[in-house]
Amino acid sequence: MKIKRKDKFFVYIVKCAKGTYYTGYTNNLENRIKLHNKGNGARYLRGKAPVTLVYAKEYRYYKNALRAENNMKKLTRKGKEGLIKNYETDRHTPAASVCEAKRQG
Repeated sequence: MKIKRKDKFFVYIVKCAKGTYYTGYTNNLENRIKLHNKGNGARYLRGKAPVTLVYAKEYRYYKNALRAENNMKKLTRKGKEGLIKNYETDRHTPAASVCEAKRQG
């Protein structure tokens, strides 16, 4: 199967039930979270469900998403928590709320 190079790709961080973080990438974020919670997908997450999505960023190109995932995996726990905090703050600004409403509507 040939990999799509241009589409929607997501780099994400999930928080496991015991408080650890897992970073990954996918082209279907909703489906990937469901897979993780069923115990499928990443070997690291087996037995660590349920997981909660705490960070996600969309990329247009596959290569950019892979690069971002690789860089995030190099971050310390504190670094990841900083990303998550900024992500949560950005999601609660009025502009982010409008964008989210447009996506859902």
